[in-house]
Amino acid sequence: MAKIKTKRERVKFASDNVAGACPEVLEAIIKANEGDSTPYGNDPLSTELQDKFSEIFEKDVIIFPTASGTAANALALSTMTPSYGNIYCHKMSHINTDECGAPEFYTGGGKLIPLTGIMGKITAEELHQSIGGKGIVHHTQPSSVSITQVCETGEVYQLDEIKKIAEVTHEHNLNLHMDGARFANALVSLGATPAEMTWKSGVDVLSFGATKNGCLAAEAIIFFKKELVGDIAFLMKRAGHLLSKMRFVSAQLDAYISNDVWLRNAKHANAMGKKLSDGLSKHNDIEIAYPTEANEVFAKFPREKIEHLNSEGYKMNEEELDGKAVRLVAAWNTKDSDVDELLNTIKAS
Repeated sequence: MAKIKTKRERVKFASDNVAGACPEVLEAIIKANEGDSTPYGNDPLSTELQDKFSEIFEKDVIIFPTASGTAANALALSTMTPSYGNIYCHKMSHINTDECGAPEFYTGGGKLIPLTGIMGKITAEELHQSIGGKGIVHHTQPSSVSITQVCETGEVYQLDEIKKIAEVTHEHNLNLHMDGARFANALVSLGATPAEMTWKSGVDVLSFGATKNGCLAAEAIIFFKKELVGDIAFLMKRAGHLLSKMRFVSAQLDAYISNDVWLRNAKHANAMGKKLSDGLSKHNDIEIAYPTEANEVFAKFPREKIEHLNSEGYKMNEEELDGKAVRLVAAWNTKDSDVDELLNTIKAS
């Protein structure tokens, strides 16, 4: 059987990671390149980030910039979880399925305890029932809980859901981590403030994502409790994540959170995701698998439509979740015409 030839590759909608950096971030990098600056995060841009993020979160926070989300998650969890500890998370969470054992590696052996949850989100009830073994020498010890915002089905944890999970977490003397890879997308979806979605709801440590929403390579570990910072500086150095020219990561974050760039980018991405979801729902043979609450759309397509889209150059990611739904993702730079083009291609199949 002859292989179907595809047209030009179209990676739009394969992920929001396919998008480049937004103009504001690129300009900030160029500006940061002027002259010399103190290395290893002691430059003015990096030190000033503490105050800027503290203002955004309405609380004195301690921030450590990193270059990747995997590093942010794994290193954050390593401050909360000993080598003999448990990390409770959703079975589809990025730390459980897409980080190649990094959380286990950086914690020195911490054990991930995957929970089934409902529609991609863990529940306070299941979490409460799953935590056990405390003080029993034969068991790994309950240590931390991690939730993903936006979660792996494209849904957003509501504030009351976060608070209930936090209550259970703290009731058992554990710490709550939020993987905020799409933090801004969730924030604008809820219409909440950064403080409301994090420490006011009980989050102790945040992996603040920016790369998917307009940065080149920039994330941050944000501590809302000073006592949890621990040895993070040494852990980052040991892991190779203390960058000598940290100012270039800090410059990205600075531009990203200034003048509402991050919120504007996220609002646009979410709007494009909603437009795509609404367009797909008009097809009787396409089923929206999960509610579209941010910039990710999960839909079940007939095989012939998937093959047609692949032949047209689109990369239809069929490995997401349980293989039953295809994920399509809008980004900060997705255009109305990009959505129209995809929907027209589907209509022609």
